[in-house]
Amino acid sequence: MTIRLALLAALLLSPLAVSTPRMQAQSPSQAPAGAPYVARSEGDVVYLEDRKHQTVVAIVPSAGNAAYSMTVKGTNILRSPYKSIEEFKAKPTRHAGNPFMAPWANRLDELAFYANGKKYPFNMELGNVRGPRPIHGFVTYTPKWKVIETKVDKDSAWVTSRLEFWREPSWMAQFPFAHTIEMTYRLRDGVLEVATAIENLSSETMPISVGYHPYFQVGDAPRDEWTVSVGARREWLLSPEKLPTGETRPIEQFFPNPKQIRLGDFDLDHVFDDLVRDANGRAVMSVQGKSQRVDVTFGPNYKAAVIYAPASTKEFICFEPMVAISNAMNLAHRGVYKELQTLEPGKTWRESFWIRPSGF
Repeated sequence: MTIRLALLAALLLSPLAVSTPRMQAQSPSQAPAGAPYVARSEGDVVYLEDRKHQTVVAIVPSAGNAAYSMTVKGTNILRSPYKSIEEFKAKPTRHAGNPFMAPWANRLDELAFYANGKKYPFNMELGNVRGPRPIHGFVTYTPKWKVIETKVDKDSAWVTSRLEFWREPSWMAQFPFAHTIEMTYRLRDGVLEVATAIENLSSETMPISVGYHPYFQVGDAPRDEWTVSVGARREWLLSPEKLPTGETRPIEQFFPNPKQIRLGDFDLDHVFDDLVRDANGRAVMSVQGKSQRVDVTFGPNYKAAVIYAPASTKEFICFEPMVAISNAMNLAHRGVYKELQTLEPGKTWRESFWIRPSGF
């Protein structure tokens, strides 16, 4: 009996018997030679691979859950000025990858935001809000993301991570709406989907004004020769502080031909909405070199796009999927902006955008 109990205890304590909260990603050595997709972890970096399309995506949960790179046949279509992922993790503050901006994206026009008819002033002594024109929220490079699932099947590879905003007192002090955010990167048929789900855990309706700031590049032509297509109908005019004035104009007054823009003719940091949608409610922005092309498709709940391509860098263009225009919460409070999305208690907001490379 003693021997049997000892054997039973040894079996229960064996690593094979210990359950884990998520399926472990396959490493290349573990994946079958013919498997179309691979998901693997190296330290705190998750790699998704589509072998047929020779595409690899690197995600860094400990640096804002950002996608650090997306290489297609060895060419990275997400800009990274870093020498390594380790350098990026050490100081992830330069223009790179696919940063997430929350609880608001882009600029606010005062040290406060408005929701449900109330003003919420920021506590600047906490040090997590940048003023005097607060920009991009304060979770962009947080290490608080937790991977909850990394999997592959015959159709795709994906990783899902969760950010429990409600657990952080300094965040709740600035934006007192308890919520969680889940982000899933899914690689399928050479296309990367970035899916976001926000669950409102608070007792009041929550404004949604988040967005992404991906930095794209193509490598077969210099920046000034890239051709850009913008699937939008309206431009919001901006103040010198890059804040919407409330005045708009048709996009053709800025881009005479929005489908055929020579990037070298423009210095861009502009806000657009009234996006051109297909039958599924999706809108497309594109950049192309000689043959290399990147299409960025916005799901229906991304109502606006910021396009950022400063002439001084000559290295990238950002098609930024935005739930709303810059300063949306405050403009909505004043009756200037009509499309601010809100989320009732207990409900979940969901949307995706897709990155589709071709011609590589």
